[in-house]
This record gives sequence, C-alpha cells and structure tokens, in this order.
Amino acid sequence: MSSSPPVPTVSRSVRVLDDLGLHARPAARVAQTARQFRSEVTLSLEGASANAKSILDILFLSAPRGASLTLICTGSDALLAAETLSRIFQNPLLGEDG
Repeated sequence: MSSSPPVPTVSRSVRVLDDLGLHARPAARVAQTARQFRSEVTLSLEGASANAKSILDILFLSAPRGASLTLICTGSDALLAAETLSRIFQNPLLGEDG
C-alpha cells in the first residue's frame, strides 16, 4: 500500500500596516496575488479564518491596522505563495498600485 507524499504547509505571521486596516483595495491585491498559486491560502485572525483568494472573505476579517494575521499556505507551491504574500504585507501601502 503506497501513501501519498505529505502536502507542504507553510505558516507565516503577517501584520497589517495600512492606516485603514485591511480594506477593499489591499484585500483585492492580496486575493489577486493568492489566486496565482495552486495552494490553498488562508488568513486567520483571532479564531476567524478567510479564504485569501476571496476579497469578501478577507474583508469579513475586519483586520485593523496593527492586527497580526496568520497566513497559512497548503499545497505544492506553498513556500512560494507564503513568501510572496508575506512581502505584500511588509508594504504599509499594500493597497496602492505599483
């Protein structure tokens, strides 16, 4: 009986730096970037979880400035997804174009 190889899971802690919190524009940027990966991508805040590929799910977290979120990526490209999305959160103007 053969077993499947374990599915990679990568977790990162990210902080919301935007003065307005994780509002529509940065949520859209996060979701758009997350959709580029095959991995499942989840954001968690205080027991609530959101599919990071969904703008509405992200907005329902109502993450204010300074909130610490847990980013969890599970799948074949989990490490790349976690690294890429973590970099987005390091920019205090993550909702700005460019």
